[in-house]
Amino acid sequence: MAPVHLCTTTSTTTGTRFPRCLPWGPHPSSSSSSSSSIHLKPAKLKLLHGIRTSISPSPASTADEEDTDPELRIHDTDEKFDWFSQWYPIAPVCDLDKRVPHGKRVMGIDLVVWWDRNEDAWKVFDDCCPHRLAPLSEGRIDQWGRLQCVYHGWCFGGSGDCKFIPQAPPDGPPVHTFWKACVASYPCTVQNQIVWFWPNSDPRFKDILSMKKPAYIPEVDDPSYTKTMGTRDIPYG
Repeated sequence: MAPVHLCTTTSTTTGTRFPRCLPWGPHPSSSSSSSSSIHLKPAKLKLLHGIRTSISPSPASTADEEDTDPELRIHDTDEKFDWFSQWYPIAPVCDLDKRVPHGKRVMGIDLVVWWDRNEDAWKVFDDCCPHRLAPLSEGRIDQWGRLQCVYHGWCFGGSGDCKFIPQAPPDGPPVHTFWKACVASYPCTVQNQIVWFWPNSDPRFKDILSMKKPAYIPEVDDPSYTKTMGTRDIPYG
C-alpha cells in the first residue's frame, strides 16, 4: 500500500508557519526506530473512511432535554402574560406609619396606602379624590379612622365608599352614597410583613386572595434567619 502523508502546519511566536508532513502508511517495523510513522491495517483504514462528518446528539443529551422541568421551558408565544393580573409588593410594614396615609406608585398606578383602624387592616386606594382629583395621600386620618381628603374634606371608609361630605346639607339627599363619590379600592393583603396589592379594582377581583395568593418566602418569617427590609423608589417609565 502506498504511504499516505498528512500535512499540517505549525506556527511560532513570530507568526511564521512551517509545513510538516507525517508519513502515514506501511513502514518497516523496528524497535530502535525513532520515526513518527503510524501503522494502520486496512481494516482500520476502512473504519476511518466510514466516520461521519456530522455529529448527532447523544442519547444522554436527548434524555436531559426530555427530562427538563416543564416550569423552565419557554412558554408558547401565543400565551400572553397579564401584568395586571398579579400580586405586587408595595412596601414593608415597618416602613409604614399607621397615623398618616402614604403615597406610592406601582405599575404606573398612583396609590395611597393607609391604615383602617375600624377594620384593623391596611387599605390601598387610587391616590385621587373623586371630587377634584386631589391626592388622597396628602390628606389625613380623621378622628373616626376615615381617610380624609385635604382639599374639601371628603371622608372615605375602608371599602372606598364615601362616608361624609362637609358641604352637603344634613337634611338633603345622601349624595355621599352615589357611586361617583366612591374611590377605587384595590384588593390587598399583608404577607411576609409586606403590603401587597392586586392592580385591578374591578369588583370581580374582590375575593382574588382566596383564589390566588402572593408569592410566599418562608425564610422571611423564619426567626432563625436575619433580615433587613427597606423600600427604594426607582423612577421607571
